Amino acid sequence: MTGRALSFGSVASAYERFRPGYPDELVDEVLAYASGPIRAALEIGAGTGKATRVFASRGIVVTATDPDPSMLGELRKHVPATVSVALAAFEDLPLTRSYDLLFAAASLHWTAPEHRWTRAAALLNPDGVFASFGGQLHLADEAVEQAVHAARSPFLADDGFPSPDGTPPDSPMQWPGTELAESDLFTDVRQSTIRRRPTMSGREYLGHLSTISAYLDLPMPAREQVFDRILRVLPERVSVVADITLHLARRS
Repeated sequence: MTGRALSFGSVASAYERFRPGYPDELVDEVLAYASGPIRAALEIGAGTGKATRVFASRGIVVTATDPDPSMLGELRKHVPATVSVALAAFEDLPLTRSYDLLFAAASLHWTAPEHRWTRAAALLNPDGVFASFGGQLHLADEAVEQAVHAARSPFLADDGFPSPDGTPPDSPMQWPGTELAESDLFTDVRQSTIRRRPTMSGREYLGHLSTISAYLDLPMPAREQVFDRILRVLPERVSVVADITLHLARRS
């Protein structure tokens, strides 16, 4: 796991405040896909529990795991007592128990590619469901997006995260669906999108950027400068594209 993957604990409260949550529609899709009841689930990289709480609200017993103690400390403030919490990276999780559902919310790209799918399969019951979902947030107004790009360019060429397997952004199937489709450990791979177009204040959008790993990786003086430059070009309110891409697969 890279240093960027472990950079979020320093901004755990901001992550909880500014990162969008997940809608009930997402859980509906996962449960509809499952061939049987989902009673127990394991979450990879739970962060502050944005996804944890919506699955737990359906009566699913969730074990939330994350390698960052600060993120889990924030998570405990927001999830029900039925949620079990484990301080561990995906690569270190014991393979002594299996679950009906294994899910990752905007966290799978931080896992090591070696043995990713063999470990995922080992953590699932027969016919168990794997779900990965998330999406990078973008400004809906192209002119504002270009102004922000120009403001940050002296510090960052790009603040996004490239596809881990190099899949082009216009490909019909995106990662991790591409890898799942090639694995003989999983079957019935599906991809869907939940459309979201929320609005927020310019300062709230800047707060969201303050939780992005590309900015957290900058030295503090540079981070302060780039945020000041971005804030100057942001309007009072912005519309954002916050679509969620959901990938589902079943253990073979």
